[in-house]
Amino acid sequence: MATAHLCISLGPLSVYLMLMGLINASRKPFVTSGARDIFSLALGVSGLVMIGPLRLFVPEQALTAFGAWTWALLGAFYILSVLLIGMTSRPRLVVYNITATQLKTSLGILVAELDKTAKWAGDSVELPQLGIQLSIESKNTMRSCQIVAVGHSQNLANWARLRVKLAASLKKINVSANPYALSMIGFALVLGTLIAFQIIQNPQIVLNDLRDFLRL
Repeated sequence: MATAHLCISLGPLSVYLMLMGLINASRKPFVTSGARDIFSLALGVSGLVMIGPLRLFVPEQALTAFGAWTWALLGAFYILSVLLIGMTSRPRLVVYNITATQLKTSLGILVAELDKTAKWAGDSVELPQLGIQLSIESKNTMRSCQIVAVGHSQNLANWARLRVKLAASLKKINVSANPYALSMIGFALVLGTLIAFQIIQNPQIVLNDLRDFLRL
């Protein structure tokens, strides 16, 4: 693999792994929307996408006509596609660094405050006054949970309100750091060190490879 390919593919991934490692190393749960979670993951793998599908299917005519601006257009297309997926997918909240039991307890208290008519059925709950139906899904290996919309008739404004209220509620909870956090941080540091070593040791080679890759 060319030096520039290595830096492009692993750079965004190392930043994403570092961010996820720091989030999971925290002693506080972290709440984000499903759209933001998808967007951050898409940015993390953007380097791999760039040296893979985008590089493979880049239009030769566009490179001739627009030069380096072709990559800016492709990047904008990629970002807009990810945003479209995030905005059209079902409402979802992602909670890192928490167990399903802890989340259900906190969510149960919050639901009782927001809607007195809420009805629980296992890990699912309906909030008629807010126009929300949701279910809790957990990933025990990573100690993270998702609150996923059930059904297509959902009040998006109240989902945003739920996210804000839940984030404020979970700030009161202290949790132990996720054991996987250190491995993610360590892997991110290894990738970052490898990229930095390549750039410092072979700056001209990296620049030439980058020009060849972008066809400048």
